[in-house]
Amino acid sequence: MIPEIKQLADEYVSYIRLEKNYSSYTVAEYENDLRDFLLFLQEEGIEKLEEVDYPVARLYITRLYDRSYAKTSISRKISAIRSFYTFMNARYGIEDQAFRLLYHPKQEERLPAFFYQQELEKLFEVTMGEDFRSLRDRALLELLYATGIRVGELVEIEVQDVDHYLSIVKVMGKGRKERFVPFGSFAEEALQNYIESSRPQLMKQKKHAKLFVNLRGDPLTDRGVRYVLDGLMEKASLHTNITPHMIRHTFATHLLGAGADLRSVQELLGHSHLSSTQVYTHITNEHLRQTYLQTHPRA
Repeated sequence: MIPEIKQLADEYVSYIRLEKNYSSYTVAEYENDLRDFLLFLQEEGIEKLEEVDYPVARLYITRLYDRSYAKTSISRKISAIRSFYTFMNARYGIEDQAFRLLYHPKQEERLPAFFYQQELEKLFEVTMGEDFRSLRDRALLELLYATGIRVGELVEIEVQDVDHYLSIVKVMGKGRKERFVPFGSFAEEALQNYIESSRPQLMKQKKHAKLFVNLRGDPLTDRGVRYVLDGLMEKASLHTNITPHMIRHTFATHLLGAGADLRSVQELLGHSHLSSTQVYTHITNEHLRQTYLQTHPRA
């Protein structure tokens, strides 16, 4: 007996959270995408997943365009629902061709946003206080920029994962792939100050091993990291939307711009495929081109 649609969706969300170990951010996005799709099915009077054929799938995508969704959002929704149907097919034999036949919208090529060195220095400047919060924020920012790790990897780091002697940190990447990432003297000093002077005071009576904590002493979440970075941006008076991934982009761009080889950057970022890393060469090449056009006498 096949459970009702809502139960199936809950079952799938539990699967990607517990068995596939997707990040909390990805799970939340997929859950929202599924909720939106199920609302569409309800509006169309569709009560069973088996009733969803290619025309119904096309109608759903058309509705998304009508609601002015960005192409990236539509593409993600297709991926989320396609993955959901693949899971349902494997577990219950439900036909999964409807969304397999859909094409992803053609994306406009956009290069990842990154910080220039002067912008980054402004961010570091606003963390220079000696209060508990500033020490934590400086350590967080220094580690993100020093390693290029994902925010989901950052919040899972435990105190014992930091090797101060070798200046490396153990992180758990996508697919539970463990890797060790080096960091420099600036991050080391910031981490030492935070761990010795700030974290014990923020922790109060709390007992857990997570490295970064909020002002109540609880483990810092993905959303908490974004809140911290938004606050730093506001203090630095930088007029742009910052994300933890923007610092990751900056890490990769600065390394390649300084002559690091692509394979090394791929390994540091934890990319499974070199093609994921190659996008940063486009940034550095474009930067070189702009510098040439602005400075060469006969450009």
